[in-house]
Amino acid sequence: MDKENKYQAFLQEISQFVPQERIYTDELRRLAWGTDAGFYRLIPQIVIRSNNEQEISDLLRSATRHQLPVTFRAAGTSLSGQAISDSILIIAGKNWEKYSISPDHNRITLQPGIIGQRVNELLQPFGRKFAPDPASVKSAMIGGIVMNNASGMNCGTHANSDKMLLSARIILADGTLLDTGNDASKQAFSMKHAEFITQIQSLRDQIRTDKELSARIRYKYSIKNVTGLNLLPFITFDDPFDIITHLMVGSEGTLAFLSEVTMSTEYDYPHKASAMLYFKDIKEACRAVVALKKLTNEKKEWIVKGAELLDWKSLASVNDRTGEGLTAVLTETKAHSKEELAANIAVIEETLKPFNTYIPVHFTDKPEEYSKYWAIRSGIFPSVGGTRKPGTTSLIEDVAFHIEDLPEATADLQQLIARHGYDDACIYGHALEGNYHFIINQSFSTDAEVKRYEELMNDVKTLVIDKYDGSLKAEHGTGRNMAPFVKYEWGEKAYRMMQAVKTLFDPLNILNPGVIFNDDPQCHIKNFKPLPLLGSSHRQPAENNKSTPDIGPIDKCIECGFCEVNCLTCGFTLSSRQRIVLQREISRLKESGENPQRLATLQKQYRYPGNQTCAGDGLCSTSCPMGINTGDLTHYIRQQELPEGSFAYSIGNFAANHFAGIKSSLRPMLTLANATHTVLGTSAMLTLTTGMHNLLGIPQWTPFMPKSYKRREKGDLSREKEREESQSDSNTGSQLSTFNSQLSTKKKAFSSQLNKVVYFPSCINQTMGLPKKSREKQPLVDKMLSLLQKAGYEVIFPKDMEKLCCGTIWESKGMPDIADHKSAELEKALWEASEKGKYPVLCDQSPCLHRMREKIRKMKLYEPAEFIYTFLRDKLEFCPVDRPVAIHITCSMRRMGLADTLLSLARLCSTRVIVPEEVGCCGFAGDKGFTHPEVNSYALRKLRPQLEKAGIQTGYSNSRTCEIGLATHTGVTYVSIAYLVDECTKAR
Repeated sequence: MDKENKYQAFLQEISQFVPQERIYTDELRRLAWGTDAGFYRLIPQIVIRSNNEQEISDLLRSATRHQLPVTFRAAGTSLSGQAISDSILIIAGKNWEKYSISPDHNRITLQPGIIGQRVNELLQPFGRKFAPDPASVKSAMIGGIVMNNASGMNCGTHANSDKMLLSARIILADGTLLDTGNDASKQAFSMKHAEFITQIQSLRDQIRTDKELSARIRYKYSIKNVTGLNLLPFITFDDPFDIITHLMVGSEGTLAFLSEVTMSTEYDYPHKASAMLYFKDIKEACRAVVALKKLTNEKKEWIVKGAELLDWKSLASVNDRTGEGLTAVLTETKAHSKEELAANIAVIEETLKPFNTYIPVHFTDKPEEYSKYWAIRSGIFPSVGGTRKPGTTSLIEDVAFHIEDLPEATADLQQLIARHGYDDACIYGHALEGNYHFIINQSFSTDAEVKRYEELMNDVKTLVIDKYDGSLKAEHGTGRNMAPFVKYEWGEKAYRMMQAVKTLFDPLNILNPGVIFNDDPQCHIKNFKPLPLLGSSHRQPAENNKSTPDIGPIDKCIECGFCEVNCLTCGFTLSSRQRIVLQREISRLKESGENPQRLATLQKQYRYPGNQTCAGDGLCSTSCPMGINTGDLTHYIRQQELPEGSFAYSIGNFAANHFAGIKSSLRPMLTLANATHTVLGTSAMLTLTTGMHNLLGIPQWTPFMPKSYKRREKGDLSREKEREESQSDSNTGSQLSTFNSQLSTKKKAFSSQLNKVVYFPSCINQTMGLPKKSREKQPLVDKMLSLLQKAGYEVIFPKDMEKLCCGTIWESKGMPDIADHKSAELEKALWEASEKGKYPVLCDQSPCLHRMREKIRKMKLYEPAEFIYTFLRDKLEFCPVDRPVAIHITCSMRRMGLADTLLSLARLCSTRVIVPEEVGCCGFAGDKGFTHPEVNSYALRKLRPQLEKAGIQTGYSNSRTCEIGLATHTGVTYVSIAYLVDECTKAR
């Protein structure tokens, strides 16, 4: 049977137990999922989003029957081709996030799809942490961390995955499940796989009998080493199941599927301090590191926990301006107490006195300061990659030397790289462990460039192995880039043992073939991933207007995947990284003219998962070291689909020019919906509207749809005469009428004492009140006025407020020119109302305020939490309530750096403030919660259980649309933070 027929038979077989929606065979998603953070690319024939152990077992049995290769992938942050396939790619990410912590907190059991940083968040309340600490820990998942033996700044060889792993649940190529932490499972395996156990024992005994080989293994693993399979278990453990467990570490999916691990946790020192040490010479920096490595305290604990070297190019990539041509060593020490920390620092400073530091040594124990140092360190790779020449690929490798060789070896490595013409290369990494990364920016567009790279790697092999007997791969797995050199590093005997292990676990060689074991000596210079620019059509301003989103920064993307942790559709449709991958390929096909049919297919298939379900919130940029905002790309694509003169563009333009009328027409629709809801009841209304949404595509109604609202006030409230004449109807204006009367009286008596603020209620809050189910009585505009009155503020509304808008609506739809026109219109009105910036401006919707701040720079603009915390805090007396309140931090608040402000304000109001975990962007995205409610539902899938567990009755945020979505998917009413503040305060 040929391969095509094998794949068809496999698909037919697995469709019996894997739902079709989790099997991808289309052009778009095969390309999207087939791309990882490395510099190689293979496009799989089939991608499967796996769900549980039974499914994996059945999949492997099917693959074995059809002899089809299988590769496993978690986050896809691996860098050297460990998780790519041209056959079957099985994803174990979002569906694999279960965990449990032992009662004493010393052990944690994890599925492979949990992000490393999430594990640290789980352990932090108990003073424990996840020991393996790769720089990608905020994005990498447990499966990849363990199976690549990825490590980082602090764990060295003493606390990597191999040392911390206690047991594992694995699924072998034949579908057999083995739990090495369960006696019954081990007993059953021993009976059914007796020969397997015998061979493990035989290999153990062969290695131990060979004293030369045993010594070689001990020496190689005395420093970081992940080249090849892990042979250390054979001389560390006697029990064959312990050996099997630890063979998984660094095996990169070539031996079995890892469905669960139980690991020891590590003590998290409560007191920490870091210093950025600068040296004029890289050798001097390394000699200092060697001296720091030897320091221990009375308890025989290492005083220096981390020492990260950053050469001058690394520093330049993060805009460090301390001095030209310097080498830095980011040094960290930790302690049980403040006194011990101070003693550690004193010892380090004394040790460094003989060394020539460029600036005085200064340690800081302030988290807000040293966390910036470590954030810079973690982002070096993407940052350096972002500085590469357009069209080149950023490559990273990591080697290790024995500490005594560090100064000379580092200098040799630096000179070697320069000798091959890589002038923009950098060296950085875990100097305390003798472990360096080097990054080169490489073009593979010509044979000469490929040859240059090949010669570089051959010389690296000679330097690291022949001269210093170090490790060609110190961490992050062997990968395709070092697969040709495994035998060269280890020698024939050790390599034969590795092959024997591979054959035992995977006799048909179907598990991740080509990684670690590859018979092609040139496999490392094949299948390079293209990183084309997004093409002239994506880089030039659109013809229809001059207001075009700046997507130039996207060309700096190296597809590392750091963004995905903050992409709400990651694991649902496409992630931010995958959108860039696909648009690059679309751009390449456009410019080359090749395969127009494939181009048309990708463009068609991209529309829903790539465009329509992208929230465009820009939260992805907050975890990207380069600050790349994929939302800008989405806005650009939408703009390209709406050329000037098109029907949709004309509608957008009409709405902008008749905005007051559009809002007026929306209010009766809200009133009608509310009346219908009252007559039909919630259940019937939801059934009716859901059917209409599915059949006709009309926006989805929700039981938390707000009622209509209109502020019954003429003109500018700052004008006393009009304020006194204004009237409010009985339904929506009674509070405002009272406010006007009181404020008028106050002004006459105390006009010199009143503060003033320009208040611009967002369009949605001018139009929408509270939902039918709300326990609150006042719509937000009235509530805000009441709160401002309480604090003694006179409110100024801008003129012609009904027609004003920040422009966010049009920006999100791909009409930036109209959006900018509305922003300019608003700016003019606010400038006049604020008397040319004399008074602060308050907007009650954080997403609107975010755009206003981007477009309006000559006035001080505030959203509610920041304004209240800045101006009203000393004018109000806070009486916190003793009930749990949930706070939702909007994307715009996070991007404006106001998350802490919102939480600080909430903590003035309640003794129990809860920020639900793993809830980022809510996915409502203006109107997407109505048009594509499935996005909103997916984004909030983890919220309801947390609210129920905490007994939350009301949640608070600062975006009306977000609040609608939050309430819809939790059953808990969400309102503005202003309501909580008003409830918990009284005038001083």
